[in-house]
Amino acid sequence: MTNYPEISLKKGKEISVFRQHHWIFSGAVAKKENGIAEGDLIRLVDHKGEFLAVGYYAESSIAIRILSFEERPIDLDFWYEHIAHALSLRKILGLTANPDTNIYRLLHGEGDLLPGLIIDYYNGTAVIQAHHIGICHHIHVIADALKKAYGPDLKAVYDKSISTIPSNGDPDNPLIYGKPQSAIVSEHGHRFEIDWIKGQKTGFFIDQRENRKLLAKYAQDKKVLNTFAYSGGFSVYALKGGAKQVYSVDISAQAIEWCRKNIAANGFDPSNHPCIEADVMSYLREIGPGFDLIVLDPPAFAKNIRSRHKAVQAYKRLNATAIKHIAPGGIIFTFSCSQVISRDLFEATITAASLEAGRPIKILHYLTQPADHPVNVFHQETAYLKGLVLYVS
Repeated sequence: MTNYPEISLKKGKEISVFRQHHWIFSGAVAKKENGIAEGDLIRLVDHKGEFLAVGYYAESSIAIRILSFEERPIDLDFWYEHIAHALSLRKILGLTANPDTNIYRLLHGEGDLLPGLIIDYYNGTAVIQAHHIGICHHIHVIADALKKAYGPDLKAVYDKSISTIPSNGDPDNPLIYGKPQSAIVSEHGHRFEIDWIKGQKTGFFIDQRENRKLLAKYAQDKKVLNTFAYSGGFSVYALKGGAKQVYSVDISAQAIEWCRKNIAANGFDPSNHPCIEADVMSYLREIGPGFDLIVLDPPAFAKNIRSRHKAVQAYKRLNATAIKHIAPGGIIFTFSCSQVISRDLFEATITAASLEAGRPIKILHYLTQPADHPVNVFHQETAYLKGLVLYVS
């Protein structure tokens, strides 16, 4: 029995808990004890007062995120058990003792049964990104659990939650354990410099690892355009795959600088591979038909259901423009990381873009996130990344 304050659900609203879904929406809440604050741990009960789960509370549409369907304290043992289980899965995937790839996602939120918590591992450095203040309350205990799970293999722990929860942490001192480590990591033998503090997400888009590897197989002798290039992940793989020329475009000057560094870190002269600071849509409208392979990997255009329609239109415009301009027989790697855009809706949007561009396309591959970003079958929102490889006639 835990002594957390209680929140009770309306009759019939417990069905989502029985289905092992981790979210309780505010409309399902019948009553809550006085004094429950944002991020507090709570004991969830049904309308009869029977225990359902332990979670943390928020004054938002998603009122409760469930941490445990068993009645137990959320302490060091709890965090350690979940981290150790997640680490065991990454060992099965061959990611934990691989000198060619020493970066991976250790914890993928609800995919690893811990809503609101992301932990990425970069060659001895763990970067935590909390997406809820309830997780922030436990950051130091989570760091202790990481130390217990990894032992001497863990050299440092950073708290990157400041980028998602501005009120949390110290932006000038995000290091909460260990000493600053080298920021050079390896992915499939390619070298990348990671900025855990200033970079997007935890510093790198680990979820595109296998899709970058696939792109390298198509890059031989092609002129490649990598849009929304960020730190040049797809660009490096294209160059390693034998592309005759690679152009990297991003609106961020800092991203372009990281891209140049990563191109150089892999033995290429960045002066021979243009890195262009520009708005992607404006750049695409102006290019000629010379590119043989285009990567479209934009940020999430839709953060919620309300913005879904506008996002669909944005994906359609982006893809139609690329389809219009790519060389005959060209290949497009196109992605959406918006959770609210389903795979079927994304494919329908690309079909509409093809019709608008007036050029037929063929789908060569359906792409998704790698296995260290597991999908929880009871929480389909964890399946967020979808992509297509298109052949444009």
